[in-house]
Amino acid sequence: MSIARYSLIAAAVLSITACGKQPTQQAESEPASAAAVAPSDGGDTVKLGHAAPLTGNIAHLGKDNEYGVKMAIDEINEAGGAEIGGKKIKFELVSEDDQADPKTATTVAQRFVDQKVVGVVGHLNSGTTIPASKIYSDAGLPQVSPSATAVAYTAQGFKTTFRVMANDAQQGKVLGEYAVTKLGAKKVAIVDDRTAYGQGLADEFEKAAKASGAEVVKREFTTNQETDFNAILTSIKGAKPDLIFYGGMDAQAAPMKKQAKKLGISAKVMGGDGTQTPEFIKLSGSDSDGMISSSPGMPKEQMPGGQAFLDKFKAKFGTEVQLYAPYCYDSVKVLVEAMKKAGSTEPAKYLPELSKIEYQGVTGNVSFDDKGDLKNGPITIYQVKSGKWEVLEVAGGAAK
Repeated sequence: MSIARYSLIAAAVLSITACGKQPTQQAESEPASAAAVAPSDGGDTVKLGHAAPLTGNIAHLGKDNEYGVKMAIDEINEAGGAEIGGKKIKFELVSEDDQADPKTATTVAQRFVDQKVVGVVGHLNSGTTIPASKIYSDAGLPQVSPSATAVAYTAQGFKTTFRVMANDAQQGKVLGEYAVTKLGAKKVAIVDDRTAYGQGLADEFEKAAKASGAEVVKREFTTNQETDFNAILTSIKGAKPDLIFYGGMDAQAAPMKKQAKKLGISAKVMGGDGTQTPEFIKLSGSDSDGMISSSPGMPKEQMPGGQAFLDKFKAKFGTEVQLYAPYCYDSVKVLVEAMKKAGSTEPAKYLPELSKIEYQGVTGNVSFDDKGDLKNGPITIYQVKSGKWEVLEVAGGAAK
């Protein structure tokens, strides 16, 4: 496991062989770490933590998140720091690879607590965000997830959990209703990867599709490491659905889409935000055409600060935004804004300000309800046409 560190923190390497929820061989020793920077008002530099899968089959999304966090921190530091409590405070990024694995995520979370980071952006997956959130809650450490959409994350009653995009109850409802009312699906098949995200989104889709009048003719499951879906798809083909919904990530959605076409399945294929990526198109090639996916938030180019962000991101990192980078950027800015309002980087002092924040970010207006969910988050439906994602519809709240 490589541990990306910036500023003065020492680098270290763990030997690992796998990522995701697949059983992994855990490293036997902890990495060396630099002396913790105390989160006191007297320091000039404090640490912010970031956690995501930086290795494995969704590392492209993890690095995208990391870049979004780094971009925000670099901007703050290059401007001389943030004015907090009458002092200029700079931020040091401590970025960890949680391998998309719940057990590793809790280890990372405890490491952040031990290193006295003052806030956390992460994790990427709901399946890692949820178990890590208990550790952050116990430590009183604010956590803003830029991408975990499972309803369960903010339903735990923790005061330290926040997210800057719509949740799966909202996303699943929009997808289920769209499948039936706009795409005309009367019979649907559902597949999920058994992760907190994939299964949770599939459950919400099923509820909405049924409520809109569709019949669920098949409900199957796989894993977030599988690439051969022929058996599942053959079973689904016999049920003759109008639409197949997949709850999971692009690394599985792409081969599933390709194999469905090869088997002669004419049903439309739909997924959530985990599939609405450039990587999906890259992995599935010409077979990507026709795929319908959603993503919380406005289309990136239509976000209030979207186009400028995309241009700066490409210039800085030499690559296009995959998916969640703008939300990671806003997550950092929201944390820092709360610190400014509190006049302190101490979590206990700025946490109350975070819960009542009103911030105009790149992605839109960021404010939270009493659970820590984003208020009035929009959701966009996309379809791949001629190898490019095109907007079909924007539903829900609007970015302001």
